[in-house]
Amino acid sequence: MKQQNYANHRRLDPKYHFIFILLTAIVLVGSIINLISVFNSDASRTEAILIFLISLMFTLIISMIRTYPLKAQDRAIHAEEGLRHFILSGKRIDPRLTNSQIIALRFASDAEYIALCEKAADENLAPDAIKKAISSWRGDHFRI
Repeated sequence: MKQQNYANHRRLDPKYHFIFILLTAIVLVGSIINLISVFNSDASRTEAILIFLISLMFTLIISMIRTYPLKAQDRAIHAEEGLRHFILSGKRIDPRLTNSQIIALRFASDAEYIALCEKAADENLAPDAIKKAISSWRGDHFRI
């Protein structure tokens, strides 16, 4: 497996991020165009409204399909990093750290983890700044 670093740590699932989202957008736009054209004519509006509502519902489901598992992964990462911090330092992780900061800190090696946690909490570093500050990258190959 290719070594992960700041430049290549983001991963996309082509079937979801390109095909599925694109097709959903096409269906939603098509249903809006259909709805507008029906309202500009004397045709029955019921079918156009139903098609639009179904495509809107499908769009919402697509966004939920992505966000719910990510929230579960975020909770798992938060717990793992809290345990990791306790093992390395004997103390609980700083409560000033946000969930986004903790998620970014997961890429830091054990050698720099505690110091980077303190720096992130003291300076309120953005997650991207935390990732850029990591000198010895620890890959996360499970998250998409």
